[in-house]
Amino acid sequence: MNKQLRFYTLLICSVLLASQTSFAQMRGWEVGGWLGATNYFGDLNTNLRLNRLHLSAGAGARYNLNERLAVRFGFGAGKISAYDSDSKNVYEQRRNLHFWSNIAEASALFEFNFFPYVHGDRDHFFTPYMYAGPAFFWFNPKADLNGITYNLREMGTEGQFRGEEYNTAQAAFLYGIGFKLDLSYRWSIDFTLSSRKLFTDYLDDVHGTYADIRDIRAQRGDLAAALADRSGEPPIGLPGRQRGNGKNNDTYVTMGIGLCYYFGSIHCPGMSK
Repeated sequence: MNKQLRFYTLLICSVLLASQTSFAQMRGWEVGGWLGATNYFGDLNTNLRLNRLHLSAGAGARYNLNERLAVRFGFGAGKISAYDSDSKNVYEQRRNLHFWSNIAEASALFEFNFFPYVHGDRDHFFTPYMYAGPAFFWFNPKADLNGITYNLREMGTEGQFRGEEYNTAQAAFLYGIGFKLDLSYRWSIDFTLSSRKLFTDYLDDVHGTYADIRDIRAQRGDLAAALADRSGEPPIGLPGRQRGNGKNNDTYVTMGIGLCYYFGSIHCPGMSK
């Protein structure tokens, strides 16, 4: 059973358990913002380096269904990057690729609190929680050559024909864990760590094998050929040689701290007859 399947199973079991519990009626909206850092993992970061963290930020709204369950809608933006020059792998150093990209993301998430959480309650003012749901994001990998920045998608660096370039607007499945803590009845602080299951391996413009440089030059020009193989002399970019690992898609993770304001109220549960 892979990690994602275990996560989904735990989420479903937790929701079923929560549905059997009598909840206090805490309902209402929260709004807030967060600051954090984003890091990329993929073909240009195969050894899980954390040396190129970038600032990220976002805002969102959460609707508390009760003391256990909530839904959250959010928007975020950040940056990711990776350089083969940072790698300890000799082949990756010779490959000598790099990229950076801005990221914009929208998400709709379901949250489950591990502990009962009620704003302003002296006994239930904090909880770890987990969350998951669909997300949509935009990216556009770029690289610098001779001091000038270029959009890599337009270069067809792996031999893509014109009109067959990868889509820079993609869907994802976002999941993560967090910790909520009341500062007062209205204000709370939030710590989160999230990752994504992406359905693209082109976050870094690297996916499969090297194409024939002569074909790239004929289709896209000398600049595209120079960006496709940056290994220098002698070049390693022979047609069919591995450029990336197409078996595993790229991903990015976000760590953040947020501040939320609660607009709702607490409704005491009625006494059973």
